[in-house]
Amino acid sequence: RLANLEVKQQKRHCRFEAINETNMFAARAASRTTAMATRRTAAATTTKRSNQTVPRLANLEEMKAEAVAQLRARVRRQKEIMDATGHSEAEELAEMWKWIKISFAVATPVCVASVIKDLTLIDHAHRPHGPLPDYMAIQTKEFPWECETCALFDLECWKKCREEQAAENA
Repeated sequence: RLANLEVKQQKRHCRFEAINETNMFAARAASRTTAMATRRTAAATTTKRSNQTVPRLANLEEMKAEAVAQLRARVRRQKEIMDATGHSEAEELAEMWKWIKISFAVATPVCVASVIKDLTLIDHAHRPHGPLPDYMAIQTKEFPWECETCALFDLECWKKCREEQAAENA
């Protein structure tokens, strides 16, 4: 009997939890839809502000007065920003020139040291003088100029080729 009572209580408890869960999900869905609807209406009614506003259409004097008021507000805001920084334009220029001098003091020795290192310590790998090894002198077809076996800027090969052609023609 006691086991039956426990089973009945568990079933009631499970039903109650299921009802609470469905109510919770329904409440979440309702809150989402109302939030989305609120956002849509707020987006439709509010206008985006920008730093550039156009005077309302009115007579010429009112439009001029509004434009002057906007300019004064912008100048006032700029002065507030300048006052909040706590230093003058001359101090900003002095700071700028200080960092320019520091940059040159650091960059100039680094560049000079780099050039000296490149000129003195590093050997530049150029093609060795003399005939190329067989694996580097592979030609699949002849070159389209008078000395078919010479590369275009291989002057020694061109000189030898022309001497050979002159000997053959003579």
